[in-house]
Amino acid sequence: MAGDQLLLTALDVLCCRLSYDVQNEVKDLTRTWKKTIKVSIGIDPAEIFSGADWALMVGAKPRGPGMERADLLNQNGEIFQQQGRALNESADPNCKIIVVGNPCNTNALIAMENAPRIPRRNFHALTRLDENRAKCQLALKAGKFYTSVSRVAIWGNHSTTQVPDFLNAKIGGLPAMNVIRDDKWFKDEFTPRVAQRGGALIKKWGKSSAASTAVSVADAIRSLVVPTPAGDCFSTAVCSDGNPYGVKDGLIFSFPCRSKGDGDYEICDDFILDDWLRQKLAATEDELSKERDCVSHLIGVMGGSCDIRGAEDTSVPGEM
Repeated sequence: MAGDQLLLTALDVLCCRLSYDVQNEVKDLTRTWKKTIKVSIGIDPAEIFSGADWALMVGAKPRGPGMERADLLNQNGEIFQQQGRALNESADPNCKIIVVGNPCNTNALIAMENAPRIPRRNFHALTRLDENRAKCQLALKAGKFYTSVSRVAIWGNHSTTQVPDFLNAKIGGLPAMNVIRDDKWFKDEFTPRVAQRGGALIKKWGKSSAASTAVSVADAIRSLVVPTPAGDCFSTAVCSDGNPYGVKDGLIFSFPCRSKGDGDYEICDDFILDDWLRQKLAATEDELSKERDCVSHLIGVMGGSCDIRGAEDTSVPGEM
């Protein structure tokens, strides 16, 4: 972004005509923005990422029939290894990267480890969609407006092991558990419903949730460039190095965060963890650790082994 000009570039690995359709649609939106827009499309990632302040990595290879999660991690990992190296070569040194393509946590990890020139804290994996879904479920259950729900965090992996936090959530400024006095609903209905919401939508409509995902990407960016309201938070999966909750370093793990609106953030350090929440966090941390081991050859770590072959499928529907 330079002055009154907004430069949008798109990496089109398939040389697909649809990319040019998107380009034309963006140009049609020019009248709604107060900047001159230039859109370019290319196939060389180093060229496309040149000087980039923000990189939204939306695409990833979906799972095919009979493909295990370990295979998906490896095949997408090779793509994000290349993208990470390209970002390292040509993006702005303070570029902010948001990975949407699944499995987004480990894809973001691979890109991060292959871009040492860019601060590790600048890499994000999208869990804002999960947060938005959690807020909606709490609002519906309480019979309140969505905007009355705050302090909702998503912990861990963007998979079915994710942990939507109801313990620290608030509705109308009150603890959610004081408004919805139903511990069984929180644990047995709310938690799995948020994690499996994408699958429910696909089952009903036959398509993935593209619109709500697009809104959540915009929300994720807004959370970094607009100051977080006092006492609130937003969810994003970021590098776990030095986090205040004892999650092992070297993972891309979703935490409650807050921002001053300068593109940076800090992990909130005042969230309460009970035994149930700790147990859930340990499970999603373990899954992310195993995913990291599966892609160790792509992040410069030797001797890793892949222990998720044949394990329970925790994929989110967008990986299919």
